[in-house]
Amino acid sequence: MSGKTGERKHQILQTLAEMLEQPHAARITTAALAARMQLSEAALYRHFASKAQMFEGLFDFIETTIFTLVNQIVTSEANGIEQARQIAAMMLTFAERNPGMTRVLSGDALVTEDARLQARASQITSRIDSSFKQSLRTAVTEGTLAATTEITPLAALLTQFVIGSWLRFAQSSWQQTPTTHMDAQLKHVLG
Repeated sequence: MSGKTGERKHQILQTLAEMLEQPHAARITTAALAARMQLSEAALYRHFASKAQMFEGLFDFIETTIFTLVNQIVTSEANGIEQARQIAAMMLTFAERNPGMTRVLSGDALVTEDARLQARASQITSRIDSSFKQSLRTAVTEGTLAATTEITPLAALLTQFVIGSWLRFAQSSWQQTPTTHMDAQLKHVLG
């Protein structure tokens, strides 16, 4: 892929993400995306075979960004509870800074799209849950969580907290920011 082709693909994805930032945006068509970029639809299809492939590109960006940051947190923070807290905070901060991506992560932008995109969102949710489980296992191993702590339900609670915050942010037209009360909420969940 040439630099110019890669740059154009990036511009298409960036424009799609910007269009998704519009509160309660209607279904985004390739025609609307092309018009916004002052391109033909054919030009879009030279870079992506379908709109679903464009959303896949957004998922690739989201996944790479989030899980690179998760790995950095786990590598730099030995305390499992603090890892879980930082992972949750990073996920909420990422959403607040990237409202268009939040619509993708929460599934809000995917309702009328290809069903496999919902499956991709679900895969990311599963990876988030696994990240929390690993941090909580670390906390049990190091003794900062009791050995009797049920890791699976606690990880699910953290995952649901993150996803619920994303969804509320999207449904409130970006008014209910995910980081509002975040520290106090995480203190209730993680102690």
